[in-house]
Amino acid sequence: MKQPLTITKMKKMKQSGEPISVLTAYDYPSAKLAEEAGVDVILVGDSLGNVVLGYDTTIPVTLDDMVYHTRAVARGATSTFIVADLPFMTYRLGIETTLRNAARLMQEGHAHAVKLEGGADIADEVAACVRAGIPVLGHIGLTPQSVHQLGGYRVQGKLEREAKQLIEDAKALEAAGAFGIVLELVAEPLAEYISSVLTIPTIGIGAGRGCDGQVLVYHDILQYTHDYKEKRMVKTYADIGTTIRGAIGAYVADVKSRAFPAEEHVFPMNQEVIQGLYGGSGNKAADAAEQQSSPGLIDRKESDTR
Repeated sequence: MKQPLTITKMKKMKQSGEPISVLTAYDYPSAKLAEEAGVDVILVGDSLGNVVLGYDTTIPVTLDDMVYHTRAVARGATSTFIVADLPFMTYRLGIETTLRNAARLMQEGHAHAVKLEGGADIADEVAACVRAGIPVLGHIGLTPQSVHQLGGYRVQGKLEREAKQLIEDAKALEAAGAFGIVLELVAEPLAEYISSVLTIPTIGIGAGRGCDGQVLVYHDILQYTHDYKEKRMVKTYADIGTTIRGAIGAYVADVKSRAFPAEEHVFPMNQEVIQGLYGGSGNKAADAAEQQSSPGLIDRKESDTR
């Protein structure tokens, strides 16, 4: 059994130039498969609101949702470093609230670390978590919990003032003790520069090739959805959605045509037991044929019971 990645090892990976692979997972089987495939870090993202719970954004996701799904992931990936998102408005309400909610993700969800969206504006909360022994992964750039304020899902850092703010945010998170930072939808040259000036790893999603690691969503790389839409920042590796849809369709067709269940899917009974129960052979067709060929016998049996 492999040993889970640690924060110290992740920093060493950055120093040695070894990329860090991160993938989301939201339940036991997906976490199990991700671990068996050799993923370095599993992120239980509040993106589960979009891909698992059917919301349009991550904003409706609750802390109870995150605890529930993180606990399932932890059961499936017992040898992988697990990070869980603090969902919308479970922080930024004061340090005490942030600590209490982050503690739930670790105590009840069994996460190894938590992720918060924001930069210099949440540095105090990040620092408080770190002092309390809660490892924190930062997240700047496109922050889905602020999607309405940002004006939609657009690339961040193209303007000079945006770029300067992202650099300041990254440095503030590092100074607060974050062990790494997710850079989402950040222009590649800027993401590369931020990665070069930090001593902690950066994990990119739509942030280009200069980051210290990459993260993608489980359902995106597998096209595990009913209406997958291509995304420039995503590379898909399989079309599981079409496979699943085809398999279920074949099952429905077999049920309708009575091809399933077949002989190999059923469980027989001892003929003596069947005779003792209701005097038949256990084969409806054979019993019906016998009754049609011997109507007098049936009449005699019925008269005997009167």
